[in-house]
Amino acid sequence: MGVQKKTRKFAVMKKVIGQRDARLKKNQLKGPEAAQKKKDAEQPKREIAQVPSSLFFTANTQLGPPYHVLIDTNFLSHTVHAKLDLQTSLMDCLYAKATPIITSCVMAELEKLGPKYRIALRIARDERWQRLKCDHAGTYADDCLVERVTKHRIYLIGTNDRDLKRRIRKIPGVPIVSVAKGKYVIERLPDAPDS
Repeated sequence: MGVQKKTRKFAVMKKVIGQRDARLKKNQLKGPEAAQKKKDAEQPKREIAQVPSSLFFTANTQLGPPYHVLIDTNFLSHTVHAKLDLQTSLMDCLYAKATPIITSCVMAELEKLGPKYRIALRIARDERWQRLKCDHAGTYADDCLVERVTKHRIYLIGTNDRDLKRRIRKIPGVPIVSVAKGKYVIERLPDAPDS
């Protein structure tokens, strides 16, 4: 028994005070300042984001019959899968003239997807559709579309992406066109017939 008491315990370390310990002087001085910052952050903000004057409640009064539809990558692929004609199906859905608009981000995304999406890429390259050049870094189309819609509320968004739809629903006054049951379906257009 005496031998066991004399042997040192293996891997025992001395206890050291941590750098964030409240007993240190430098941390005692920061305590009231940190508490004040936390208190300020918890108070409700008095600023309200500026809402465009074109919005009347949640209805966007800038949306008019020559509709401008920003097209997403998966909207094109679902259109090909459902064997729909882009122009005529949009006109059938909206009961008015519609101009599909394809950004350079969407074109880059379609080119990256490869030969599986070659028909959708061929549709996107059609000369009848309007093109928008993107001047931002990166080729992530969802961020580009959301940014354009928040700046100018004159667009409809054509997408089947669940995450992008969720992001756009947070922006008031932006209708969403999607492919469902072999036809185009519109969501959140004020004067749209039930489809």
